[in-house]
Amino acid sequence: MHLHGRTALLTGASQGLGLALAFALARRGARLALVARREAPLHAAVRALRDEGFEAHALVGDVGDKLQSHRIAGAAAALLGPVDLLVHNASTLGPVPLRPLLDTDCESLDEALAVNVVGPFRLTKIVAGSMALRGDGTVLFVSSDAAVEAYPTWGAYGLSKAAADHMARIWAAELQGTNVTVASLDPGEMDTALHAAAMPDADRSALARPDAVARAIVDALADGRITTGARHTLSQLAVSR
Repeated sequence: MHLHGRTALLTGASQGLGLALAFALARRGARLALVARREAPLHAAVRALRDEGFEAHALVGDVGDKLQSHRIAGAAAALLGPVDLLVHNASTLGPVPLRPLLDTDCESLDEALAVNVVGPFRLTKIVAGSMALRGDGTVLFVSSDAAVEAYPTWGAYGLSKAAADHMARIWAAELQGTNVTVASLDPGEMDTALHAAAMPDADRSALARPDAVARAIVDALADGRITTGARHTLSQLAVSR
């Protein structure tokens, strides 16, 4: 995917992998609409990008809120034009400390599904039609190994990520022939706030750095190694290079 001058809408963009992806995309020439719930960190991220001469805009919003999806997508299009790349990076773990499904209340599961599945569904629905009409575009779902492994206590997060993975495959099948790429990608374990919340006792030195992971993901996008309908892992993409 050619990234220079293209519009990227990126959720969960104020910290961790999202912020690292923003910088990696900007360095490839992408124009950025960045979404996050917390205003101060998001505006700080945008200022840091602009200080380096990149084009970036802050869209404060909650992708899990039904009433905000059209506002987010509409603001991105008004600022930068049609979205060429949509990255679903925003995620919530569900209740922490992590707990078994037997101890997970329905409201916590609802929240995980709203942010990790239903929000991405809404945003994809809003932007994918325009991509299909233009015959160009990419939608990337950031996944997790919890989507394919049945880890005890990771139920709300894991089942929501599994649903998002399969939704990506369905979008890809339904958009076959339109030149719209829809895929998911498991970036592996990283030194992020989300990982720290899930596993506070983990050895941080053994975890990947978000900036290195982000560069590898953006390289794969630019080189056309993200293929529609696939569930990629970062290690597989590195091997195929």
